[in-house]
Amino acid sequence: MAGSGDEFDHLFKILLVGNSGVGKSSLLLRFTAGKFDDLSPTIGVDFKVKMVDLQRKRLKLTIWDTAGQERFRTLTSTYYRGAQGIILAYDVTRRATFTDLSDVWLKEVERFSTNKDCIKMLIGNKVDLEENSRVVTKKEGIAFARQHGCLFLEASAKTSINVKRCFDELVHKIMDMPSLTADTAQLRGNLLRPDRSADQGNFTPGSACSC
Repeated sequence: MAGSGDEFDHLFKILLVGNSGVGKSSLLLRFTAGKFDDLSPTIGVDFKVKMVDLQRKRLKLTIWDTAGQERFRTLTSTYYRGAQGIILAYDVTRRATFTDLSDVWLKEVERFSTNKDCIKMLIGNKVDLEENSRVVTKKEGIAFARQHGCLFLEASAKTSINVKRCFDELVHKIMDMPSLTADTAQLRGNLLRPDRSADQGNFTPGSACSC
């Protein structure tokens, strides 16, 4: 089904959440553009599009990169609506980014997500850093993922380790859930226009960012 970006079988909305500085934007840039840059924190919300072929289907992934700072929470909360996949990212060298997953981010997912079968993926980023810098063990990540029903992988946006695999496994799981693939056409109308807030005019789709 090769062709223009308007030709696809399913349209999936994926949200990246987590504390500021964990590397969400770097993960997104590595996956969509195959490169790594030191980027500035996200202001509000940014998004990128990636076309993939899976199970003889043409998929259009719209991946939303949200700001981790508390002052943007009222803006980013609207972007949970309609998401089939949510990536919760943390930095393996910063304990607070891991503990905030349950204290902050999972609570937001529960509160704002509108897809009861939404697939959650837990990513421990920055495994490229020296081993003595790690403060969150892989064992802890696995235990957290099991407890909260998440897929789990550790990755490095800088070296590209497991980045593509993270997104591939998430999309595979979405494809295996009939309720998430039954009717994705409904997203076409509101994909770029979730309930608007006064601050939404401040973000520029495709701009560089790193939260």
